Amino acid sequence: MRMLVFADRTTKEIVRDPLSVFLGLVFPIVLLLLLSVINRSIPVDLFNIAALTPGIAVFGLSFMALFTAQILSKDRESSFLTRLFTTPMTSKDYIIGYGLPLLVMSILQGIVCYIVAVFIGLSISVSIIAAIALLIPTSLIFIGIGLLCGTLLSEKAAVGVCGALLTNLSAWLSGVWFDLDLVGGLFKDIAYTLPFVHAVDMGKAALAGEYGGIFPHIWWVLGYSIVLSVLAIIVFKKKMQAD
Repeated sequence: MRMLVFADRTTKEIVRDPLSVFLGLVFPIVLLLLLSVINRSIPVDLFNIAALTPGIAVFGLSFMALFTAQILSKDRESSFLTRLFTTPMTSKDYIIGYGLPLLVMSILQGIVCYIVAVFIGLSISVSIIAAIALLIPTSLIFIGIGLLCGTLLSEKAAVGVCGALLTNLSAWLSGVWFDLDLVGGLFKDIAYTLPFVHAVDMGKAALAGEYGGIFPHIWWVLGYSIVLSVLAIIVFKKKMQAD
């Protein structure tokens, strides 16, 4: 019950900031529409809607890390979190209270993204449900990163890392803008040691109905989501005990 009350408070903090709502829900849609218009204006099918949508959906999740880090770091610096540590709430209550609203927002963002994609040419199929479901472990990766940064860094530093750095990292190393095979070499090797391109590739496979193609990408995504989530809980608990 305590975690749900805290989750409700976190939700209100997110909704209260119009920039957060824009970046979380509107900006990925604007980007999807813009790239679709560009694709219709060029002779090459560079931004095919079936390949573009899973990439934009994953890229949009990077803002969840920003929201998580910003809210958590702000609570720490304002001493709001320190005061809450005197209550019976446990570290699990805090983690779920911060993470649950962002998880719901991630799913909502994915649903909206795919609905818009259908209106601009994406074929309707059951595979869309699978592609949206696969956004859940991916969102846990970004939420975990946000929790870690929010726990360890100041608000300014956390926003910098989870804002410009992480969004650019996830965009350029996920194959959203270009096929990584065109670059190859060390750049591609580095990209495939990170979860972002695996999240996009398994989304593409699911959307195409090629469920065998989800593997082995899903193991990379699940591995990163579990490790980051567990690490975030451990670090937050230690910080809680230290404070």
